Amino acid sequence: MTVTETKIPTPEGSWSARLAGWRRPDPKRSIWQLASTAVLFVLGWVLMYFSLSVSYWLTLALAVPTAFMLVRLFIVQHDCGHGSFFKSTKIADAVGTVLGVFTLTPYHYWKRAHAIHHATSGNLDHRGFGDINTLTVEEYRKLSRWGRLMYRLYRHPLVLFGFGPVYLFVIEHRIPTIAPRGWSRERRSILINDLGLAAVVIFMLWLIGPMALLAVHTPVLLVSCTAGVWLFYIQHQFDTTYWERDERWRYETAALAGCSYYKLPKVLQWCTGNIGIHHVHHLHAGIPNYYLQKVMDGFPELQQAPTLTVWQSIRCVPLALWDEQMRRLVSFREARKRSGMMPA
Repeated sequence: MTVTETKIPTPEGSWSARLAGWRRPDPKRSIWQLASTAVLFVLGWVLMYFSLSVSYWLTLALAVPTAFMLVRLFIVQHDCGHGSFFKSTKIADAVGTVLGVFTLTPYHYWKRAHAIHHATSGNLDHRGFGDINTLTVEEYRKLSRWGRLMYRLYRHPLVLFGFGPVYLFVIEHRIPTIAPRGWSRERRSILINDLGLAAVVIFMLWLIGPMALLAVHTPVLLVSCTAGVWLFYIQHQFDTTYWERDERWRYETAALAGCSYYKLPKVLQWCTGNIGIHHVHHLHAGIPNYYLQKVMDGFPELQQAPTLTVWQSIRCVPLALWDEQMRRLVSFREARKRSGMMPA
């Protein structure tokens, strides 16, 4: 067993009322988190630039904390999208739109897609939008050999945490047609994001030149994109996670059993804006990230959520198929042993 299974017996609908009082963004705290993180990100980027004349190894070392400040800025954007960072929706949308230029994430497109993720997380009959693609053992068994090969490539760590994040943020997020035809505001959001990004890139090319820009921002981009996808992955992809058919799916059960408490070292927890306390976030997305730890500390039941340490999370990487009979996520090898499937 990779994680501690959840044992939180609460009736559906009870947690929304119990946690409603925590949906109260503190403007001073929000502004401080945004300003301090932005300053640290800019400072890290500037230090990386000046370190180019000293040693590129130093530049690469500085890229890690700088990238995590970008991840932390994404958490601010994330909270803006949930309406949990500012009381004013207009201010939240404006801040989220600006941050989206630096995080390579079109704000309104991501906001709507992520709302779908929250509304359907763990629902086997509503997969495919804003999620890591996950097949059941039976679905995988029915694929052609080519289909199995494609799915195995998709779930390979080099693709999922290497090429995939770069493709998602650098290429896919630049294309307006990734949004459904009726999402006019979201398509405009992608175009606005592209224009803002182009303006920033042109300015930086004029300021420091293409070689310095590539040397500094490429490692920041690679680390931040991979970290972002990894966090999203491990918050839902663990062996005892929750997947259920539509008629039996329950929102709060999906939050409590299908979202992990990623128990990170305090420094990493701060850098990632407490997003590892993901079960609490899914129970009530309106809670600001800086209250998530307090909420979990205040409710002993929430401390029984599926818990992953860093080491345990690495052991989850081979898990790729949902076994509806065993009710757990399994690896290709486990699935093949159980059902006698031929390898792709």
